[in-house]
Amino acid sequence: MSSKGIFAAVSGAMAQSSRLDTIANNLANVNTAAFKKDRQVFSEYLTSYEKQNDVIQVPRVPASIESFYDMQGGDTAYVNPAGTYTNFEQGALRSTGSTLDLAIEGKGFFEVMTPQGLRFTRNGGMQIDANGRLVTKEGFAVLREGQGDPGQRMIQTGSRNITVSTNGEIFDGGNNIGKIAVSTFAIEDDLQKIGGSLYALKGNAVSGPVASPEARVHQGFIEGSNVNVVEEMTDMITANRIFEAAQKAIQATDQMDDKLINQVGKV
Repeated sequence: MSSKGIFAAVSGAMAQSSRLDTIANNLANVNTAAFKKDRQVFSEYLTSYEKQNDVIQVPRVPASIESFYDMQGGDTAYVNPAGTYTNFEQGALRSTGSTLDLAIEGKGFFEVMTPQGLRFTRNGGMQIDANGRLVTKEGFAVLREGQGDPGQRMIQTGSRNITVSTNGEIFDGGNNIGKIAVSTFAIEDDLQKIGGSLYALKGNAVSGPVASPEARVHQGFIEGSNVNVVEEMTDMITANRIFEAAQKAIQATDQMDDKLINQVGKV
């Protein structure tokens, strides 16, 4: 019976180790513009749920408590790390005064064109490249609203002194040069982080990007991370304590096995 306990304790320790990795990544990005925190997801794995119903057999061995109360493995449960999910709560908007800094208030993502194709971001720190296009700090072209080839929707401007209205209309002097594409998704979990503040659609995504009518674009602002340092530190302390408890359970089970083998076996 003790061997079952040690596996359950080990699974718990491994789960808390994964949770600590996620918390550490959140804290490392507390100052990253528009970063969205992640959360670890766990589920309970019961061995009885993974087995087919067995025909009850009359034991052909002397009766014991274990044979009389055969639980078909239901007495053993493990922690199953089910992955992470991203919390897309709004981050605080910070004023920068730069005409090329844009922040989204509400649900939505800027559309950008990368060498790998269409991607999405909430990091609105932008610049004008040598060809007069509005691009991200990494040089990816920011797109305007429209249908068809994303490569034909780049925003061309001849000036850094553009004006962007709250509904995303871009003006170069008195000329309207388009409306910046701010897209949302019916199921935000269809997006996955790919690094560099970018998101891509998962291969099994069931929703696509649609215009976000409720989003507001604020010029001269940058959205901050939605990581709450106090909350993350509290979660880290809790995860550390649970990890230590699992370690003690592993040590206690190991000591029980040692006594069973080296002491009881000699009786």
